[in-house]
Amino acid sequence: MPTLHDRTATAGAAAPAGAESTTDGDEGCHTAAAPPAGPRRRTDILVLGTSGGLLTAFVLAALIAPTATGDVVNSVFTFVARWFGPLWQALLLATFGVALWLGFSRYGKVRLGGSGARPEYGRFQWVAMIMSTLLAGGGVFFAAGEPVQHYIETPPYYEGVESGTRQAADAALSQSFAHWGFLAWAVLGTLASIVMIRGQERGMPLRPRTLLYPLLGERVRHSRLGAAVDIVCVIAVVAGTVGPIGFLGLQVSYGLSEVFGISGGYPVQLGVIVLLTVVAVVSVASGIDRGIQFFSRANIWLAAALVAVFLVLGSLGFVLDSFLGGLGRYAKDFVPLALNRGDHAWLGSWTVFFFGWFLGYGPLMSIFVARISKGRTVRDLVISTAVIPPLATMFWFTVFGGTGIFLEQQSPGSVSGPLKAVGMDAAVISMAEQLPMGAVVAVALLLLTVTFVVTTTDSMSYSIAAAGTETGEPTRAARVFWALLMGAAAAVLILVGDGGITALQSFIVVTAVPVGFIMLPTLWTAPLVAKDMAIEQGLVPAGPAVAAPESEQPSAPGPREQQT
Repeated sequence: MPTLHDRTATAGAAAPAGAESTTDGDEGCHTAAAPPAGPRRRTDILVLGTSGGLLTAFVLAALIAPTATGDVVNSVFTFVARWFGPLWQALLLATFGVALWLGFSRYGKVRLGGSGARPEYGRFQWVAMIMSTLLAGGGVFFAAGEPVQHYIETPPYYEGVESGTRQAADAALSQSFAHWGFLAWAVLGTLASIVMIRGQERGMPLRPRTLLYPLLGERVRHSRLGAAVDIVCVIAVVAGTVGPIGFLGLQVSYGLSEVFGISGGYPVQLGVIVLLTVVAVVSVASGIDRGIQFFSRANIWLAAALVAVFLVLGSLGFVLDSFLGGLGRYAKDFVPLALNRGDHAWLGSWTVFFFGWFLGYGPLMSIFVARISKGRTVRDLVISTAVIPPLATMFWFTVFGGTGIFLEQQSPGSVSGPLKAVGMDAAVISMAEQLPMGAVVAVALLLLTVTFVVTTTDSMSYSIAAAGTETGEPTRAARVFWALLMGAAAAVLILVGDGGITALQSFIVVTAVPVGFIMLPTLWTAPLVAKDMAIEQGLVPAGPAVAAPESEQPSAPGPREQQT
């Protein structure tokens, strides 16, 4: 059966600390004041050189000895998925639970950035940037292929459900929701972002090491541990971004071949990657308030248009019934699905793979969310990252995956055949071709995938450059460097063949091991810093056992040391 390692795309990820802050013109948003003049920007050569060097070494190894490289990485991947998978499953579930508790507790009224802070971006613009960076191209290709795959081959958790039935459709969507729903979004946009914003208030930079500030205080700013944290997080996200760039080349090449009869092959794949890289370079060079915002808005409007097209040209009734049935099944099985440890091999190819991938994006996604969320309340942050986007994503998966299941029921093998023979990229194209105006719909899907991946690439280039900058804003040269490097890496890896990027996908999950331990402390540090902010903003009484406010202790290790 095809798994996630069989020519798939990935979810996207995070972006960074942006530069200039401007309003989008929405009522209620304020133009941010220009940041005070700070020290000259300075690139962290250790982080830049080590992370860039390790990526280059991996690409060269895959090019020189692809089979040996793939074997080693896959062996390590199998071990990691088996023994660290349970930790990741529990971590994501706990993160969602703590985030909900924070959002709807008395700390939910805490305003991030201080009581006087106001949002820099309108709600639509804010949520659009968050959704576009995470959903990326994976939201197109997995949305069609994954539910159909679970429909024709029932997941182990639902082994008692007969494939091809109405119950199988609900179970397929429920399993897909478990991968792309509340847990994925919570780990990428809630607790770590709260810690990151608090760290920046205390003078820390928007870098992954700041997640350890509540535990280690100022020591983490210039320590070797801090450098190691930045390097590991950068490598995880670079690998996670190169994957979708490479698969975009494979998927667009396949789509052009199926729809227009254009012969595929490496020249076409390379052309797609070059075009995407050029657009991403222009976007990231223009800054967060231009390129990233433009593509984020374009993504949301184009996605909304495609949803309407699929509902009209497909089966509206079947999609709505499937959404309610799948959501109900997901709610019923929510905790058991998250912690299921039944079939280790299957979990490694699906649930643990996804959770490890999303976890690897967590630190840098928190940088991006922190950058654009000042002025929002904790409750607003939780609802707008861990509630609304997951519900929208699940409906998105139902529109595409449900339509695929509907077409498979009408003509068995019409979608599952290409899915088994080629992979996820074939599922979405075969589904589009069966609809009226199929060629137009297929081209629109490919265009949406390109714009999603562009958004991920440019925002990640900015984010990675920020993670490698000691002081000040990342230089334009550094941002462009990472966009070019990731595009070049993808071009080389697809030259090797599917095995090159498949090995890279497995490597992403391997890098999630240290990232998991970096994200783990946010389960208790986020509530601590939320409590500190609530006290400072007068939302809760300080109490006799609380020490002096942090504002009077700029060098204090963090909120843990301020509780007695």
